[in-house]
Amino acid sequence: MATIGNFDGVHTGHKQVLAGLRARADDLGLPTVAMIFEPLPREFFGGENVPARLTTLREKLPLLAQAGVDRTLVCRFNRAFSSQPPEEFIRRWLVEGLAVRHLVVGDDFRFGARAAGDFDMLVAAGRAQGFTVESTQTWSSGDQRVSSTRVREALAAGDLAQAEVLLGRPFSLCGRVMRGDALGRTIGFPTANLKPGRQVLPLSGVFVVDVHESGQPVRPGICNVGYRPTVEGVSPRIEVHVLDMVRDYYGHHLRLTVRHRLRAEKRFESFEALKQAIAEDEAAARSWLANTG
Repeated sequence: MATIGNFDGVHTGHKQVLAGLRARADDLGLPTVAMIFEPLPREFFGGENVPARLTTLREKLPLLAQAGVDRTLVCRFNRAFSSQPPEEFIRRWLVEGLAVRHLVVGDDFRFGARAAGDFDMLVAAGRAQGFTVESTQTWSSGDQRVSSTRVREALAAGDLAQAEVLLGRPFSLCGRVMRGDALGRTIGFPTANLKPGRQVLPLSGVFVVDVHESGQPVRPGICNVGYRPTVEGVSPRIEVHVLDMVRDYYGHHLRLTVRHRLRAEKRFESFEALKQAIAEDEAAARSWLANTG
């Protein structure tokens, strides 16, 4: 039992598809397999419309497992993979590689060189090779389709509540703490700088977050997500100031559950103005935490 897709975000629509796959696999006594791609095809081909990543590979794998996937096949999406004829993709990956008996994909799924393979080709191949093909359903929240695009739009608009409804969980960011330029320490607000692991971040601004570290209690923090315009930043950064905690997180892997948006990212005319704004952010965060719990 297999399914193919990007599964970016592993949102509620994805979970419905995977729950159906899990139920069918249990009936037949088969394992479930999700075939995913790394990098995402649109990231590989690049251009100006590369979508913001909702989940890195490290974040996605446990979410797929929690949704009922027994095995995840991560295909390296490169020039050779994208150039294989669709017939070769079916033979090499589905028939010989997975010995698939039932396949679930979207009816708009395209594959192979020049995206020549489509749903109808898979159905015809299944008849010839002895596997069945099923189209995924469209799942809705309210009157709109659940999709990774809708989650991105909600996050970009700062609508964390809508993103949570679509994802079925609060949005989070993960990364390993790397050495920064220590500017935060010079103004009294030391930060842990997370390596984003994404070409494009799905949200920006200043947020109240829960900071998760393996083996440690969850702690509250203030996180800035963006380009740091005050210091002429050119690449996306995730910087978190853990409240009431002074320690070196370098090399540690942190997960930040994004709970509340304090403000948009903005440029300040001086470090003194930036320091004042961060102090106000901390006061606002502590007030929100005191009222929310």
